[in-house]
Amino acid sequence: MFLLSFARVIKFSLQDIGRNIWLSLVTIIILVLALFSINLLLVVKVISATAISAVKEKIDISLYLRTNTEENRILALKAKISKLEQVKDIEYISQQAALESFKVKHKNNPEILQALVELGKNPLSPSLIIKPKNIDQYDELIASLNKIEDDIIESRNFADRKTMLEKINSITDKVSEAGLLMSLVFVFITLLVVYNAIRVAIYTHRMEIGIMKLVGASNWFIRAPYLLSSIIYTLIGLIATIIIFYPFLGLLQPYLEAFFIGYNFNVISYFNSHFIAIFGIEFLAAALINALASLVAVSKYSKV
Repeated sequence: MFLLSFARVIKFSLQDIGRNIWLSLVTIIILVLALFSINLLLVVKVISATAISAVKEKIDISLYLRTNTEENRILALKAKISKLEQVKDIEYISQQAALESFKVKHKNNPEILQALVELGKNPLSPSLIIKPKNIDQYDELIASLNKIEDDIIESRNFADRKTMLEKINSITDKVSEAGLLMSLVFVFITLLVVYNAIRVAIYTHRMEIGIMKLVGASNWFIRAPYLLSSIIYTLIGLIATIIIFYPFLGLLQPYLEAFFIGYNFNVISYFNSHFIAIFGIEFLAAALINALASLVAVSKYSKV
């Protein structure tokens, strides 16, 4: 008996969607826009997190040393700096190693390489590359390094990459806020459209609902088709979003690969690995919101 009633509920629900096809189509389109904007917001979050991680890995402090400094003095300074609690790692770049790295970096620029040959000597200085243990201790580390006085230190490069991180965070926050606002607007519009779609469907079937009441149909049986319609809207909208969103990620991925050179970052792989979690939560949340909108409309207009 229950299976028969459930089959009739499904039949009535599909009939309601078919009879109001244009309104159903508008409802699904609005739902797709809402889900697409939410997933776009998630992409921004993932990209910003990867960008911040990449910048953090690149943050270091360089101490340039005088040429022809004895190596034992350099190693002594390195040992002294490594004892600072803010230091994660310290690397010694010899004068020769700096030259080799410079040549590799400018291998496609023959004019610079030729200038090195004409110079006849290594113009680069040895250096100590210091990585902070925690980006929050960046200022403390700089202060500690400034206290170290040693005549073998020729110059200090304290480029404030922390400012870069703060700018990335600021831009990300603003984009996220705009994306969240856009998503909330679409969610609100979806609620109104679903509510209106159910209201129109109930009005269209008001005589049938009256007959159902007269023959003793339960409240559940009268309300269920409209609640099921909202879930069907959600399912179709989510499937359509996935179909549209993955090609969009495919177009975006080459640009991300060009931006994150040297990093194995693939936004498609991220969504594949979190597919069930992302789209499962979105389906449950959207279905719940649409079901609530449908329930309010049913309760108000069906008079049951």
